[in-house]
Amino acid sequence: MLKKRVYIPHFMMKILIDNGHGENTAGKRSPRWADGSQLFEWKYTREIAKRVEEELKKHGVDVERIVPEDTDISITERCRRANQIAARVGKQNCLLVSIHNNASQNGKARGWEVHTYLGQSKSDEYATVFWETAKEFLPVGANKMRSDWSDGDPDWDSNFGILRGTTCWALLTENLFMDNEEDCRFLLSPEGKSVIVDIHVKAILKIVGK
Repeated sequence: MLKKRVYIPHFMMKILIDNGHGENTAGKRSPRWADGSQLFEWKYTREIAKRVEEELKKHGVDVERIVPEDTDISITERCRRANQIAARVGKQNCLLVSIHNNASQNGKARGWEVHTYLGQSKSDEYATVFWETAKEFLPVGANKMRSDWSDGDPDWDSNFGILRGTTCWALLTENLFMDNEEDCRFLLSPEGKSVIVDIHVKAILKIVGK
């Protein structure tokens, strides 16, 4: 059963956007489809992250991308950057959102999911806001919502380095499967990009109370 929607009190919050992998990371790309199109995760997530940042700034949100570079930045360095900012503004007043595209072993998996670190924390409440927003914005029947309800909420508990190594609240979005042709074509389309941007922007606006 879906949890009751979480409405966060109004307060000043710093949003950190993590682009994920860099251009020199091995793999992290879709197959080349018959029409020659291909998704490179580093390029895609940077485009989405930049658009999310621009839209949030229009709404007066205090937001910062922690990886402006195109090259791959280690998880250790990304965590260091996030933690340095969190120490300055207060880790309770900071949320990191790491943006990714998923992939499977056989190209058959589809859908959207969100991850938090192991155990229960405020991050899980924020992840629920993201999950509900994605369910609202993704086309009905086109893309499957993936979830793990074993602990009572839809996010997946994962020991990812960017979640483990950050001191502030943090979540990681897996925005559909780039190795599934239907998911990938949606991701690459103007409509698909707008939907992925909207999911992140609208969820963050709910969280910061704007």
